[in-house]
This record gives sequence, structure tokens and C-alpha cells, in this order.
Amino acid sequence: MTRNFLTNQYASRQFLAFLVTGGIAALTNFGSRLAYNQWMSYSSAIILAYITGMIVAYLLARMFVFTSSRQPLSHSVLFFLLINLLAVTQTWLVSMLLAYQLLPALGIQTLVPEIAHAVGIVVPVFTSYLGHKYWSFR
Repeated sequence: MTRNFLTNQYASRQFLAFLVTGGIAALTNFGSRLAYNQWMSYSSAIILAYITGMIVAYLLARMFVFTSSRQPLSHSVLFFLLINLLAVTQTWLVSMLLAYQLLPALGIQTLVPEIAHAVGIVVPVFTSYLGHKYWSFR
């Protein structure tokens, strides 16, 4: 990818709107994981929280980011789910690796699940934006 392509993709109002709506969805994801973790394992809570955040993300992206999308709803939802299947895999892997391997190895003992999950949520932001722009909401 050329530098111009990346600059054009990420230096736009649409990407800024994606970051804001994605931030709201990420907060939903993070907050719901804290709640779900009261009744289930950390690993399961990450997955269920991701689904909760994903629903919020879809609705906000459709309403505020990709407003000119001509993609039929069924295609939009299908591509959104496929892209987010890859993203949840990234989120889960990063969260688990940080929580159970890297952070303890670095001697970090405070807020380990929270730090790991927050980093895991951030990892797929850029790839998800491109996927949603060119497939989910084209």
C-alpha cells in the first residue's frame, strides 16, 4: 500500500467518525466484559462482550459513518460479521496472550485483565475500518 492511499484512508472525516462510533462500541465492549465477567470466565466474557460491542458498532456505523452505503442489508450484515469474526479472533488472541503470558512475564500484576482487554480491542481498528469501508458498507 502506498503512503498516499493510507493517508487518504485514515485522514478523513469518515475515519474520524469511525473512530468515534468505534470508541463508543469499544466502551460498550469493555464495560459489558466487566459485567459478564461476574458470571463467566474471562475468555467467555471477552467473546460475549465483543458480540455486544459489535451490535452497537454495526448500528452506529450504518447510521453515522457509512451513510452513503448502497449495500443491501443482508450483504452488509454478512460482511460485517465476517470482518468482525477476524477482528474478534485478533482481540481474543491479544487479550489472552497479554493477560496470561506477557503482562505477568513483565511483572505487571495490577489491572491485568483490563489492560489486556483494552489493548485487544484496539488492535483491529485499522483493518476493520478498511474491511467495513470496502465490503460491509460499500
